[in-house]
Amino acid sequence: MPAVLVTGAGRGLGLEFARQYAEDGWDVLACVRAPQKAADLQRLAAESQGRVAVHTLDVTDFAAIDTLARQLSGRAIDVLINNAGTMGSRGSTFGSSDFADWEQVFRLNAFAPLKMAEAFAGHVGRSSEKKLVSVSTIMASMARNNMGGFYAYRASKAALNAIVVSLAIDLGRRHGILAAALHPGWVRTDMGGPRAEIDARASVAGMRRVIASLTRERAGRFWAYDGSELPW
Repeated sequence: MPAVLVTGAGRGLGLEFARQYAEDGWDVLACVRAPQKAADLQRLAAESQGRVAVHTLDVTDFAAIDTLARQLSGRAIDVLINNAGTMGSRGSTFGSSDFADWEQVFRLNAFAPLKMAEAFAGHVGRSSEKKLVSVSTIMASMARNNMGGFYAYRASKAALNAIVVSLAIDLGRRHGILAAALHPGWVRTDMGGPRAEIDARASVAGMRRVIASLTRERAGRFWAYDGSELPW
């Protein structure tokens, strides 16, 4: 069976990725910072007939990433999904920037996906699918920014997008890995809020179709959940 590794799998999009891939018979490596608090994920794992394995992982702890990579040594991972992310402090606006918060936002949204790629490139490279995707946001698009604000979030996700382009080039050459950035849409999650346009199931189903359609020609680009390409 193919295998998928998902970070931030305790709730929202990460949990829905785990659920949908498990429903389709994939082996799911569900990574979550605090498994004891992730009741829905634990329930999914218990009901999955062994398809969902829960792994403790705080992706801002880079030593922990290396430890998990060693524990999974020899395991092929067809799709690695960098899903964990944060908007940071919503009270931080121009003129009152919290730069300590900026550091945490960048560590989670940009540095951690790169570290995951470095630690797990071999696992993904030995698989059949060879796909590494990162959940970004349309708010990272400079061409589509017409409202300003959200400085740390936009900047960190724009940095993530730049990382994805380089990963597509470097890992494509070395391992044949297809890397891409995904916009999930405005989703009704804890981050997106109750007034968002779509639910997590529709968002993840769309992103999974984009992931399934990735080719060498489509790698290194920025895709929305509905299959449309976004400008950087």
